[in-house]
Amino acid sequence: MVKCLVSWSSGKDSAWLVHVLRSMEDIEIGGLLTTINEAAQRVAMHAVRLDLLEAQADALCLPLWKVPIPFPCANEAYERAMSDAVARAVSEGFTHVAFGDLFLEDVRRYREERLAGTGLMPLFPLFGSDTAALARRMVASGLAARITCVNPAALDRRFAGRDFDAALLAELPPAVDPCGERGEFHSFAYAGPMFRKSIPIQSGAVVERDGFVFADLSLTEAPVI
Repeated sequence: MVKCLVSWSSGKDSAWLVHVLRSMEDIEIGGLLTTINEAAQRVAMHAVRLDLLEAQADALCLPLWKVPIPFPCANEAYERAMSDAVARAVSEGFTHVAFGDLFLEDVRRYREERLAGTGLMPLFPLFGSDTAALARRMVASGLAARITCVNPAALDRRFAGRDFDAALLAELPPAVDPCGERGEFHSFAYAGPMFRKSIPIQSGAVVERDGFVFADLSLTEAPVI
């Protein structure tokens, strides 16, 4: 049996990764590994609030491993924090960590190089996917996600706060990857076949900060069944 951590961003690709891993034999998912911006107390890059992240972990029935990193974060600080998390995982009997990377060879190579010799092997179950087909499959499966971050150099800011659905996919410019794999956008997954229940969310302010456009999300009071 492979005991596996999931590199968890809070977005749709991470959610789909859990869905795929659960369909594979001999893989036990033992936790979600997420980097947290210490200053903002939010998921790094996706800017998702911690209570939303914790609601995801609860809906997935998986333990959450929060890895705090400073902001701004030098690469040395990031690698030190991740090395500590990897050492903990190995000490607790984990053998693999799975990533939701889709086609960026340099990102995959970086992960492989950093994990070499640590005792933790990388898995890339989604790598090489046709992202247009994958995006449509996600939507058709019932996976629901909302765009929390947009790179305005690649995509109009009006997409921030939109749901990742068929209408959004139809409106994306041809140069934008349908899954946002080049960093055009990031999302928060709040429902789908990987969750035991949906996460009740509401949209808030849309702000521009550090060259990106962020759409704030929060939990609603009434649970969604």
